[in-house]
Formats: sequence, structure tokens, C-alpha cells
Amino acid sequence: MASAARHDVPEPPDFDILKRLARDQLIYLLEQLPGRKDLFIEADLMSPLDRIANVSILKQHEVDKLYKVESRPALSTSDQLCFLVRPRVKTMKYIADIVNADKMSGRSRKYKIIFSPQKFYACEMVLEEEGVFGDVTCDEWSFYLLPLDEDIISMELPEFFRDYFLEGDHRWINSVARALQLLNSLYGPFGRAYGIGRCAKMCYELWRDLEEESEGDSQGRNPEIGNIFFMDRDTDYVTALCSQMVYEGLVDDTFRIKCGSVDFGPEVTSSDKSVKVLLNAQDKVFSQIRNEHFSSVFGFLSQKSRNLQAQYDRRRGMDIKQMKNFVSQELKGLKQEHRLLSLHIGACESIMKKKTKQDFQEMIKAEHSLLEGFDIRESTSFIEEHIDRQVSPIESLRLMCLLSITENGLNPKDYRSLKTQYLQSYGPEHLLTFHNLKRIGLLTEQAAGETLTAVESRVSKLVTDRAAGKITDAFNSLARKSNFRAISKKLGLIPRLDGEYDLKVPRDMAYVFSGAYTPLSCKLMEQVLERRGWQGLEEVLRLLGGPEFSEAARCWRPRPCRA
Repeated sequence: MASAARHDVPEPPDFDILKRLARDQLIYLLEQLPGRKDLFIEADLMSPLDRIANVSILKQHEVDKLYKVESRPALSTSDQLCFLVRPRVKTMKYIADIVNADKMSGRSRKYKIIFSPQKFYACEMVLEEEGVFGDVTCDEWSFYLLPLDEDIISMELPEFFRDYFLEGDHRWINSVARALQLLNSLYGPFGRAYGIGRCAKMCYELWRDLEEESEGDSQGRNPEIGNIFFMDRDTDYVTALCSQMVYEGLVDDTFRIKCGSVDFGPEVTSSDKSVKVLLNAQDKVFSQIRNEHFSSVFGFLSQKSRNLQAQYDRRRGMDIKQMKNFVSQELKGLKQEHRLLSLHIGACESIMKKKTKQDFQEMIKAEHSLLEGFDIRESTSFIEEHIDRQVSPIESLRLMCLLSITENGLNPKDYRSLKTQYLQSYGPEHLLTFHNLKRIGLLTEQAAGETLTAVESRVSKLVTDRAAGKITDAFNSLARKSNFRAISKKLGLIPRLDGEYDLKVPRDMAYVFSGAYTPLSCKLMEQVLERRGWQGLEEVLRLLGGPEFSEAARCWRPRPCRA
């Protein structure tokens, strides 16, 4: 089974400490505004807050009503308002409008802004420009890391990618460095740090500076985390663009996992209600199928259903004492497991319906062709058909980006054709989308080679359209060499199959993409950890283009006192 636990893997650290620290700090900040108060929460902080401190905890600390920060005016009647927000300019203007409206009406209230994970100078400038800086008090909820599962922690910063890679805004680098500092102080010094990419290097260097300034808070602690690996997202776009084939990945594709939970709608619950489900190791059904290839999931769920029914049927031969023990010890757990089993079966059926509607198998075939560099013309035709049928704007863009990255950009003719068809199918408002994708290198246009294009045009006149397409692919390969193909060859990302690939008992990481592709980022980490550094990977580094580093953890020593 893909989810079988490995016996040589050490137990993960107790990440619940992070949750308890965050809760204690939030309670401390709320109590700094004594008395009853209303709490305004930014939308993308609501789910993380629910994981840290639920409504009952907030009520215990005199939070009266909860409101979502949105465009509508606030209707709160409380004399104290507390805002739990991200450091965003538009949110500052929202708060300023509330304060200024109170001033206009002659109402006096107390206002407290709690920034998460930190406040930025630009926010204070906006408050000053709006004339309310002196009317509010500002604090920081240094909530850097949220445990989503026993071995998963997340910063839950949805705008990090756009801010850094598209806008060139480095403001979140400090938050990453402080998150690392927190891990280092709680779980001891890391054994060794590896990384690749400009952002990764900046985060590492700032974290190292912070450690030196803090005078070695982690000194003397036993390390609970061995190695740490920093990697920029743009080092491996391909893996993120490929269709996920394990159960958890397909649930994310179909329903969107947010903050470690998912909302299953009526199509899954078979009722008129939606249900929010936490997806972690506590869910006994999910924990057993999360890493399974989807082709194996239905069989497992069917067997699980029969096993549960057999456990229920045990009641028939029980005496009164056994029945009492069964009800007090097992029945509640069986009912919970049955409820979760029903939800996951419903989710599987919903995924199957959606994927069948989208010609999922054809899409997977096109993706695999792009990854291997075969039948590019046929794959391009499939993308055009996908766009013309208006199946899904996101899926169409994803396939176009995958084509662009694996081919080092689209040839000008294909780029113009696909862009025109996309805008006609999904609307001209996506012009900005194409501009942004081009800026971050996800969907780019090649510089055409004039000599080869002239030869190609002459040859094309002498052959059929299908042959002309294959000749075009051949000429494109001569005109440029795909970085992805070269990296793929160096790292062996496309497995060589000897017979049929066994998805039920996989032999390598490629099973997550049906045996067609090993995730570049995972393979890179595997190679670096085996080599204890980047030695022997010089050609791969040249093709990836990002700065790399490999350093042993320092023994941070307190600075000597000076008289």
C-alpha cells in the first residue's frame, strides 16, 4: 500500500506546541482590550483562527460578536472594536472608513488592530493618511506556522507567491525567516540547510542573521529536525501543473482543500447541507487512502464498508454485558467511521463524474506526451479543442503553461493562436492573466529562428498537414533545447518501464502521476540528501538557473559582554 508507514522514519516533533503558543498569544492580545468587544476577522484568517481558538474560547475572553471584514459597512453596536487582519492596504482603508464614520456621527469607541503575522510600515502610513492613526492601537499576532496534521505545518500566506514572484515584493521574507527562527527555538538547531533559488537564499540569510541577533535561544537543545530544504516555487512549476492522481490530490483539485479542511457539498453528502471535514491522520478512512492512487481507492472503500458491516453484525450474538461494553466503547467510533466512509465514497463518485465530463483520460495522455516530448502537435490540438469546448478555463491555462515550460516557450504562431482562442472562449478580461503569466515565466513566447522557419515553410508545402506538424516539432527541437527535457534526462524524471507499472504497490515516487513522471522537486531533494550537498549536480543547477547553498548548522554562541 502507498500509505504504509515506514519503520525507519523517526516520529515527527510535537507540532501542537505551535498551536498552543499561537492561542496563548492571541488571548493575551484580546485581554489587552478589557471588557466586551466585537471582533472583525479577515476572510482568509477565519479558517486558521478556527483551528487555533474556536468561538467558545473567544467568548470566554469577552468577544461578543464576530464579523467578517468585507466591503459592506459594519453594523456593530459595541463600544470596543477589535480587528484581526492581514497587513493589507485595502483593509486599512476599510478600518479607517469605520473610524471616520464614527467621528462624523460623534460616536466614541476604542479600536484595536491585530496584524497577522506582522504589521508593515505601509499600513501605518495609510492609517496616518486617513487621519485615524492616533485613534487606533496596533499589535502583532506573531502567528507564523499552523499545524495541519501530525507532519504538516503551513504558513497559510495565500499572497506570498503573487507578491514575490509577480510583483517582486519581498515583504514576506521576514515572516519566513521568523517562522524558521521559531522552529529552531522550539525544536533545536537544524542539522544542515540546503536550498536553491533567490527567495530561498534570502530567507536563509535573514534567518541566520536573526539567529545571531537572538544570541542562541536554541543553544543546548536536542535537535528534533534533522535537515531543512529551501526551494523556490519557480524551480519546479511542472509538478504543480500536472494532474494529481492520488486521492488527496484529486480531492484538492475537485473541492479545494483550504487550511487542511474541505467543504463537501450536497453532491457528496446526498442532502441539502454542506459538511466541513478535517483531512488529517485523525480521519481513519482518509489516512488510509490519502496517498493511494485513485484507481485503488474504490476497492479499498468497498472492503472497508464490508468490514464495518461485519463489526456491526457482531451485536447479534452478544449478551447484555457484551452489548453494554460494545455501546460504551465501540459504537461511537464505528458510527463516526461510517459517517466518514460515506462522505469519502460520495467524494469519489463526485470526482469520477467531473473527470468523466472533462475527458480526464485524454487530458492525462496529453500531459504525458508533453512531459516525454512526443506528439507535441497532437497535444496542442487537444488543448485547442479543450478551449473551444469551454471545459474549464483553469485546466486550459494549466495545459498551456505545461506546454510552454516543457518546450521552453510556445512558438509565436501557436502562442497567438491559443491566446486568441482562449480570449474568445473565456472573455477578453483574461488579457491581464496572459500578461501576468508571461511575466513570471509560466506562459512565454519563443524567439523565432528565421533560417529554420524559412526551410520549414518550404518543406511543409511538399508534405501533408500531419507530416508538416511532425516536421515543425522536429525543427523546433533543433532550434532550441528544452531545459526541462535536459533536467528530466539528468535526473531520470521519466521512469523506464519494464512491463506494466504497478500502482497498488509502487516502486518509486512516479506513482503519484501514474508512473509517467517523478516530481522534480522531490527527486532533487532526494539527490541532494544522498550526496550531502550539490556535488555532481552542477549541470542540473546550470539548467535550473537559481543560486544554491548547502551549509551545516552553526552553533550560535552568545556575544561577549563588553564593559
